[in-house]
Amino acid sequence: MSSQLSSMADDTVRYGIIGVGMMGREHFINLSHLRSEGVAVVAVADPHLPSQRLAQDLAKSFDWPIQVFSGHRELLDSGLCDVVIVSTPNMTHYKILMDIINHPKPHHVLVEKPLCTTVADCKEVVDAARKRPDILVQVGLEYRYMPPVAKLIEIVKGGTLGQVKMVAIREHRFPFLVKVDNWNRFNVNTGGTLVEKCCHFFDLMRLFAGANPVRVMASGAVDVNHKDELYDGKVPDIIDNAYVIVEFENGSRGMLDLCMFAEGSKNEQEISVVGDIGKGEAFVPESIVRVGSREAGRDGVQTIKAKDDRIKYDGLHHGSSYLEHTHFLAAVRAKGLQAPAVDLQDGLVSVAIGVAAQLSIERGRFITIEEVKGEF
Repeated sequence: MSSQLSSMADDTVRYGIIGVGMMGREHFINLSHLRSEGVAVVAVADPHLPSQRLAQDLAKSFDWPIQVFSGHRELLDSGLCDVVIVSTPNMTHYKILMDIINHPKPHHVLVEKPLCTTVADCKEVVDAARKRPDILVQVGLEYRYMPPVAKLIEIVKGGTLGQVKMVAIREHRFPFLVKVDNWNRFNVNTGGTLVEKCCHFFDLMRLFAGANPVRVMASGAVDVNHKDELYDGKVPDIIDNAYVIVEFENGSRGMLDLCMFAEGSKNEQEISVVGDIGKGEAFVPESIVRVGSREAGRDGVQTIKAKDDRIKYDGLHHGSSYLEHTHFLAAVRAKGLQAPAVDLQDGLVSVAIGVAAQLSIERGRFITIEEVKGEF
């Protein structure tokens, strides 16, 4: 990075959180556990007064004095922050990110997933960020850091399974949570369930496959959840279950099995990666990894309990948000010598797969990635 951020002279990294709803406050709590690493939350911005008050209560409990702003521009103009976290509703990401990137003062950014709700908006953010080599932008695809998932990534990258041929991810869970003003009940705000929720899994598929996606086919519907809800005269249109097949340029294939009315599940996520010589599986929240080879067969399958002793706070995502923050803080402190662990290209491609899946359901056919995003 060409220049250091002037306010980091005392080596304290000052954070501002834009959007302090449920996830914004989760970031606040995670950062409080990094206090000994020279981290301070100094400002928050949110137009929603109840969320402001909850953030102020958190700040008092941590004995952290904070400035409260009603809008993100006021926070940026204050000059208080070195780093900003964007944890606002999905449909606001594009405008906020462009304002951050175009602001005269450099602010490093950790933006919650999805990067944006459309591929066009993602591409504009990527292009704008290229012109700002003085800032880092990391995308919050933190499922990579869940201990069993991280262990499976390590196993795959180590070659234990051989060349990856198939990736199957099952998420069977509870319905979408209630959010401020119920913004997450409509595709126009979220990008659709397969963008909002499942960009995490498409990111993992791409990571395991080691290749970019080529085309996507999906089948999904609104079958159980939210059908009896009404907001301003409108019934929610977010799907609550789907199957998605993703084909990658190296011949690998991925499959997502999503059900959001499956509370009676032992594990919320089950991830299977099969190569030409072996198979690995990760289970969350059981935090188990199983690994076996074709040669050894069923009797040779090993079970590994996955844990990461660095995690000081499990939070809502089994410690992955805490590890995400440690990675991002290390990149910020490296002053340009370390790239973000999850970059804007990762964010863009994960959204592109989700958009293609949503379109596939709508149009009843395979959708190529070129149709939704053009050249990478």
